[in-house]
Amino acid sequence: MSDKKRTTIVLFSGDYDKAMAAYIIANGAAAYDHEVTIFHTFWGLNALRKEENISVKKGCMERMFGKMMPRGADKMGLSKMNFAGFGPKMIKDVMKKHNGIPVPQLIEMAQEQDVKLVACTMPMDLLGLQQEELLDNIEYAGVAAYLADAEDGNVNLFI
Repeated sequence: MSDKKRTTIVLFSGDYDKAMAAYIIANGAAAYDHEVTIFHTFWGLNALRKEENISVKKGCMERMFGKMMPRGADKMGLSKMNFAGFGPKMIKDVMKKHNGIPVPQLIEMAQEQDVKLVACTMPMDLLGLQQEELLDNIEYAGVAAYLADAEDGNVNLFI
């Protein structure tokens, strides 16, 4: 075990504002020299989806899930005040005025700071997501890998 503090975050939510919070915390912890892991599971996997449509072979149910879920962090809705998609546009405009960093850029910053981004493989299978549809330079693992990281964690969050 290293002497560095360790922060682990489970990102279960597919909401833009919750993903933003997870990535702001992750980037802050990395800036304070923590080893940081974000374990994306279920709806949190949408933050890792590529925005472009990737052609992969899928069954009917997997294609339906793929069409219903947002493609990438920038397409996720808000947890409150979504207003049929108008809420995210409003919050992004407010963020721009206050020099806030959009979630896709927070994800890039996290990768630049060596935050370990992990896609949970079990819900990937359930939702029909394939590695080609997710961002490059991420890891794929199950709950045992998360538990191994969290076991020595100084900060463990579920978002």
